[in-house]
Amino acid sequence: MEAISMENVSKNYGDVRAVDALSLEVPAGQVVALLGPNGAGKSTAVGITLGLVRPDAGRVSLFGAPPAEAAARGRVGAMLQDGALVPNLTVREVVGFVRGLYPAPMPLDGVLEIAGLTALAGRRTGALSGGQAQRVRFATAIAGAPGVLVLDEPTAALDVAARRAFWAGIHAYAGEGRTVLFATHRLEEADENADRVVVVARGRVVADGTPAEIKARVGGRAVRFALGDQPAAGLDRLPGVTGLEVRGGVATLRTGDPDGVVAELYRTGLRVRDLEIVTPALEDAFLSLTSKER
Repeated sequence: MEAISMENVSKNYGDVRAVDALSLEVPAGQVVALLGPNGAGKSTAVGITLGLVRPDAGRVSLFGAPPAEAAARGRVGAMLQDGALVPNLTVREVVGFVRGLYPAPMPLDGVLEIAGLTALAGRRTGALSGGQAQRVRFATAIAGAPGVLVLDEPTAALDVAARRAFWAGIHAYAGEGRTVLFATHRLEEADENADRVVVVARGRVVADGTPAEIKARVGGRAVRFALGDQPAAGLDRLPGVTGLEVRGGVATLRTGDPDGVVAELYRTGLRVRDLEIVTPALEDAFLSLTSKER
């Protein structure tokens, strides 16, 4: 039985179709990243998965049950972008209260340890930093030991060290066969932490696979150099170039023959500075896949 199943799910907001016949099957134990540009339908898909948004068409189930039923049984937890905490309660009190709402919760000390909150357990939540408060939201999301954990931009308020600690906690939690679905704009986090990446654009799935499989969709390698204010005209027609992107004065030429493209590049007469040959990153694949849907 799939942990998450979405079959031909659609949702409209007036004349805007936020989710368009989206289908997704997630088995137990996978960590899945949901990627997409702004307005792609990620947050709506997350809301539908949690039963917070009712689809106009299609079927959604968690462990074979409707989302509301799965939530009532404590089988799903969520950490959304925003969520107020009771300022006068301590971290331990907040997490302990939420934990008491579930039929088979995790041990309190175990929750605090996974969320990196052991040293902050006695502090009132009103005195926490933004990153610390985000870790409390994570703790409340896992307190009931849900089989499905859904996260929406989970590291938005965290610094580098806190993000590393957060993902260590996620891997510890998922390591026991639980499913994690997270929506993010941080492509490097998806690349490093997801077993599987699902890319959505205009409410539809445009790619689905491991991070390596998604990156392979771009094909070949890339030649990157500082173009500055020089004209990019004609670079896309150089022999061996299969794609061109210019952003912030940096040109990236996709190719299956980087050495040949470098030779051709020097024949153009352009000033070539900071030249490097790179393998495609998840960002490259993401931009390639979603630009076709705009």
